[in-house]
Amino acid sequence: MSKTVLLTIGRLPKALDFARSFKAAGWRVLVAEPFKSHLTGASKCVDQCIQVPPPSKGKEAYLTALLRVIEDGAVDLVLPLSEETMHVAHLAGRLPARTRLYAPPVDRLLALHDKARFPALARGFGLNVPETALIESPEAQAIAEGHDFVIKPIFSCSGRAVSLHAAGTSLIGIAATLTEPAVVQVQLKGKQYSTFAFAEAGEVLVNVIYQGAVMTGSVAVAFQRVDLPAIQEWVATFVKRENHTGFISFDFFVDDAGKAWAIECNPRVTSGVHFIETEDLAPAILEPGVRPIRLKQTTLMQQFYPTLTEVQAAMFKGPQFWERLKVLRTAQDVTWDARDPMPFITMPITAFSIIAMSIRQQQTFGQVSTQDISWFEGACLEVG
Repeated sequence: MSKTVLLTIGRLPKALDFARSFKAAGWRVLVAEPFKSHLTGASKCVDQCIQVPPPSKGKEAYLTALLRVIEDGAVDLVLPLSEETMHVAHLAGRLPARTRLYAPPVDRLLALHDKARFPALARGFGLNVPETALIESPEAQAIAEGHDFVIKPIFSCSGRAVSLHAAGTSLIGIAATLTEPAVVQVQLKGKQYSTFAFAEAGEVLVNVIYQGAVMTGSVAVAFQRVDLPAIQEWVATFVKRENHTGFISFDFFVDDAGKAWAIECNPRVTSGVHFIETEDLAPAILEPGVRPIRLKQTTLMQQFYPTLTEVQAAMFKGPQFWERLKVLRTAQDVTWDARDPMPFITMPITAFSIIAMSIRQQQTFGQVSTQDISWFEGACLEVG
């Protein structure tokens, strides 16, 4: 009898990768998702999709709905992948004996996600991070007076509510407009990179480094894989010192001297996962370290439809248009698979709810696609 995995998100391409991998490994695949229609639900690799209320409508109602799915579906493995991880991790201690939860303990998970606590943790390990302080502290005022700086909520994601300011800008007026705790961080200069890693008991099994090739706001919709030893070493040191198991991702700047500085940690799956051979994802969770995790041959990948939108937006912007068009024409799409074509073909339909919200709210696709599942307090989001 095959085992059953529950993916707790379906709207994002990363979920499709894991659905395909677990199906190839012989598992039954369920998806619990607040949206009625979604990308992964169009895949022939998914056995059942169950609509659940979003965490933004009530954290306990969300967890109760997941527990019902887990009981009814005789789920063996619960696999959170994106921002919902911070909520799903609270299922620890509430699951049937047969069910495994692939997530770190809640206290460690939230410490990594917290934009104030993570820099302090990394600095304690002797690693490079920019000066960071809670906005109401004297240290924050000192940062603002002496450096160009960034303000971001402590649980921000996808660039939500992040703002850049010049040195000398007063924090008093800015702080008065904020509705949630935030940090002030020195604004770094240099090239920006992101990472995605599998870790097991303090050892990095694979770490993908990539940079945005086409951006929608602060989120990359096309990405180039690179290899930078300074970042690899930083990640390996952090994972070892934290004794981390599970997914872990970081955003970095690399300065002119080649030194890597991590600006934040994302203890979840990011777009770097698309560079890993799909069939290796499930074994990396089920039998970590038993066999090597392979990288795909390609080093340039894209989410086709968002990249196409950015190409069209740059139509009359000269070199920017031609650069984006080249990426569109040459990058491999993250969802396309001739053996399972419907997720790619139907994406404009399955993602319609998110597209409509993006237009209505004048926000990026990345921002609206996570606002109902993110770990922060805010207005409830109507989903459909």
